[in-house]
Amino acid sequence: MRFWAFLLDLVVVGSIERLVVNPLFRLMKISLVEANMFAPVSIASAAVFYLYFVLMTKYFNQTLGKMVFGLKVVDLHQQNLTWGTVLFREWIGRFISATVVIGYIIVAFLPKKQGLHDLFTDTTVVHTD
Repeated sequence: MRFWAFLLDLVVVGSIERLVVNPLFRLMKISLVEANMFAPVSIASAAVFYLYFVLMTKYFNQTLGKMVFGLKVVDLHQQNLTWGTVLFREWIGRFISATVVIGYIIVAFLPKKQGLHDLFTDTTVVHTD
């Protein structure tokens, strides 16, 4: 379920980029076709991606993809998610999990279905009612 929620989130982020970032860049006559990782459009796209995941997780404990599939990020100690937890989980933790591919694969084998980013921040994703 987490995989499908993430795919839906990627569609949402891509849509935001195409509806907001691309028109702004065209208006300002900034190139949209540079393949460089440090190109303005690449930086703007990364900012949209991380802002989406950080803000949605902090304020709603779930992204739109997680909402559709009935999932929610929770703290293992039943506390509200702090900015530090969310920033680490969604930014640094995701980078580590994506770099070390096993970071996502272990979700299938751990009892609480946690990725590396969840293990580092004492969080997990649960089904909501």
